[in-house]
Amino acid sequence: MAVKMRLQRHGSKKRPFYFIVVADSRSPRDGKFIQKLGSYNPLTVPATIQVDRQKALEWLHKGAQPTDTVRRILSFKGVLYLKHLLRGVSLGLFDEAAAMEKFTKWSSEHDSEFAKRQENHKKARAASRPAYVRRAEAPKAGASQRTVQSGSDKAAQANTPGE
Repeated sequence: MAVKMRLQRHGSKKRPFYFIVVADSRSPRDGKFIQKLGSYNPLTVPATIQVDRQKALEWLHKGAQPTDTVRRILSFKGVLYLKHLLRGVSLGLFDEAAAMEKFTKWSSEHDSEFAKRQENHKKARAASRPAYVRRAEAPKAGASQRTVQSGSDKAAQANTPGE
């Protein structure tokens, strides 16, 4: 049985939302699956990705083949890099502590770079929006005098002849 890690589409028409699942390669795209690994929402900017790294790593070690899109998602989240480091540990190139240290260093750099990209996107989006300036309307001459006058002034004005 060939096992694939792939996207399972959900959401309404023109509003896709995907689950990252492990499924038999013969089952339909949105059909039966073995295990759910996470989710992917391409509509948000940047796209929202939730992945359980440990489960994904287990399935990669068991031989599950990710599709092209899932491979890019796992690469972005660092699962493939972690698999690469653990392969080096199994070959005796370095110990597991050094591998975890390398991964945490990469993860912190990746997260800071991602946050910077997200901030730049927010700034660019805010700059591209038209600036709405709320103008303070100049009060009309007659209207401002009426609002400022007190009740006794109005009575005195009404009693003056000639108006």
